[in-house]
Amino acid sequence: MTTLSPERPAAQRTPALGASRQSHVVADSITMLSRNLLHMVRYPGLSMFTILGPVVILLLTVFVFGGTLGAGLPGVDPAGGREAYLAYVMPGILLITIAGSAGGTATTVSMDMTEGITARFRTMAISRASVLAGHVLGNTIQAMIAVALVLGVGLLIGFRPTATPIEWIAAVGMIALIAFAVTWIAVGMGMQSKSVETASNLPLILMLLPLLGSGFVPTDSLPAGLAWFAQYQPFTPFIEAIRGLLLGTPLGWNPVLAIGWAVVIAVAGYSWSMLIYERKSVR
Repeated sequence: MTTLSPERPAAQRTPALGASRQSHVVADSITMLSRNLLHMVRYPGLSMFTILGPVVILLLTVFVFGGTLGAGLPGVDPAGGREAYLAYVMPGILLITIAGSAGGTATTVSMDMTEGITARFRTMAISRASVLAGHVLGNTIQAMIAVALVLGVGLLIGFRPTATPIEWIAAVGMIALIAFAVTWIAVGMGMQSKSVETASNLPLILMLLPLLGSGFVPTDSLPAGLAWFAQYQPFTPFIEAIRGLLLGTPLGWNPVLAIGWAVVIAVAGYSWSMLIYERKSVR
């Protein structure tokens, strides 16, 4: 006679259930990531704007204003002002590239919201977190591709970083972390917006922050009130950390501040996005 083994206590079954749920979330996130990467290929206009905008700003600032602005940097020979300014401004341009990619993120999220695609996802057996995670991961990859292309343009016109291989790895990791954090804020902007037009304009605020930090001029050259804001806003340690890793300028506490700000921004963006998502799910 066959005897049935006693059923395992619930406490012993929980890890398997938790692992199953985690694998479900990961699988759904990968599916949503694939969808967003396909969306990037099918709508290349958003990607091109993300790249062309920073490239135009780079060429304009270096070749039109670079000679004068570079000569005013501390310890720079006026004869080499343009080359010095290219080195100085490049980290800020990379941050503008990341901020510009946020516009595409907010736009695609808003399109999904206004066209009812997100509402359809909410009725399906899909992890809610994976719907937003797909946007974040896909647009973080897009931002990194844009940064690589803009950096390539900088190298072509004379940007010469002095980073060691380890510093390059640290710089790429820092840029990826910043892109991930900014993308979560952009997702919240896209979900909060009532229209696609509003969603495409809101991230312009993020593009101003490198301008109002140390991206284009030293913060101590700004008026007192603006200098205080530039010193303590998150994009200044972002820029200074990347500048220090790529060019060997003093790092100080900037990497720690940059990582701290990125974590705060990512958590705030995730919480904001999920709050909106859950609120709209119960309607």
